[in-house]
Amino acid sequence: MTEHTPSSLIVTFFGAYGRAELDGRVPVAVLIRLMGAVDIDPQSVRSAVSRLKRRELLVPDRVGGAAAYALSDDARQLLADGDRRIYGGPVSADADGDGSWVLAVFSVPETERHKRHLLRSRLARLGFGSAAPGVWIAPAHVQEEARHTLRRLELDSYVDLFHGTHLGFEPTATAVRRWWDLDAIAALHRTFLDAHEPVLDRWSRRPDVPPRDAFPDYLRALDSWRRLPYADPGLPTALLPPDWPGARASQVFTALHQRLHAAGAAFVRAAPEPA
Repeated sequence: MTEHTPSSLIVTFFGAYGRAELDGRVPVAVLIRLMGAVDIDPQSVRSAVSRLKRRELLVPDRVGGAAAYALSDDARQLLADGDRRIYGGPVSADADGDGSWVLAVFSVPETERHKRHLLRSRLARLGFGSAAPGVWIAPAHVQEEARHTLRRLELDSYVDLFHGTHLGFEPTATAVRRWWDLDAIAALHRTFLDAHEPVLDRWSRRPDVPPRDAFPDYLRALDSWRRLPYADPGLPTALLPPDWPGARASQVFTALHQRLHAAGAAFVRAAPEPA
């Protein structure tokens, strides 16, 4: 699982709290103080913000006369697109599905091969698996998100989407192991559990939820979790191995969210700008 980098934690912070608590506009001094709670030093914060500016995720702003950074329009859209996946958890955690699939069939001219790479990486991030060259497959529940994302990125003209069922010749449970690396996805879930199940156990034995303690534990858990609903395509339970750890990982994150998120928000609201 990806290390908690300053850039990743800042994006996670804006998604979890920056939008709702600070309207997506955070004074630099406040951001430095809040990131200090997750052991990120001021210079690392400034360097990470510079990288996020270059990626056009953050833009300079002012709040009450103080230097600040705000989410770009694209960043707001990306975070909004991610909310359903991140806070809903992998569909495979609690759904059997209806056995239908969405196919993305694409062709990109050689003169625009850079868009071919972008298209493949975006389909993979949406949870699609590769069925054949130029043919990607995902459970049907990602259909509308795929349509919306491909249009937003202006890649829709290269893709045809189809909806249907798998008719063989091999069992679907066998085929999905060609389309996705289930062992690698299961390993991501287990890594999440190894890191954050002990955190949940510790919090479950505490009668109180101090905001200063809740904020870093929640932010790290969310930073680890937010990639998993994209790596895990949300396959129907019947197609997964019997010891699939996705359901437990989803339960652990949901429990941490319910236990810690509100207290973390209180910590953010109480973070005054240093003089």
